[in-house]
Amino acid sequence: MHPILLEFGPVKIFTYGLLLATGFFSAIWLGARQGEREGYDPQTIMDLCFYILLAAILGARILYVIVEYKYFASRPLDILMVWKGGLVFYGGLILSVIVAMGFIKKRQLSLWRIADILAPSIAIGQAIGRWGCFFAGCCYGRPTDFSWGVTFTDSRALAPLNHSLHHTQVYLSLNALAIFWILIWLRKRKAFDGQIFCAYGILYSIGRFLIEFLRGDDRGFAIEKILSTSQFIGIFLLIASLLIWRRL
Repeated sequence: MHPILLEFGPVKIFTYGLLLATGFFSAIWLGARQGEREGYDPQTIMDLCFYILLAAILGARILYVIVEYKYFASRPLDILMVWKGGLVFYGGLILSVIVAMGFIKKRQLSLWRIADILAPSIAIGQAIGRWGCFFAGCCYGRPTDFSWGVTFTDSRALAPLNHSLHHTQVYLSLNALAIFWILIWLRKRKAFDGQIFCAYGILYSIGRFLIEFLRGDDRGFAIEKILSTSQFIGIFLLIASLLIWRRL
């Protein structure tokens, strides 16, 4: 693929970073627009999204560094090179939820109503951002004999070169896009505040759990070679989403 989109002498524009930024800003725009429709000051939603953005990047990077601690122990400066790839979504989600809850409590907003507003934004941000993973070669899949396998040939890609691999990044993007449209459909039919956010948690945890079986990158295991870190966290997200759905 194309890890570096454009290069002007020493200046490089990384495709991963550009698409990640596009996903974040698209999510923020969509969240602010929906918040305004529901009677919220769009600036308040923008402020919340800004803090969520920072928390998402920080949390995703922290979890990635924890999972890949052996690599970063000998290359500590690489921790700062986020634009080259290396974010674990669940880490970003966990820290974002914590930060968002603090912001919402301080501003005395409705927690579950705000969560419903932002849930589709999370999904569309993922759908766009995962293409950054594809172009960078991170989050790559297992080898496959299927005709639609992708072969990376750019030496700067993070995936193994010259092997036909599953498009796991594309699978994750399509999964998020499908969730986005389901949440948009559910928005006009929801029975209680929090339902859309819980639906996101249920759908994403299931989709991610299944796609993880096709991943080929070293991403850490809760149970070696059986249950990845993301699958382990996804189980708790699924249970929590179902319990909150029932309680609300």
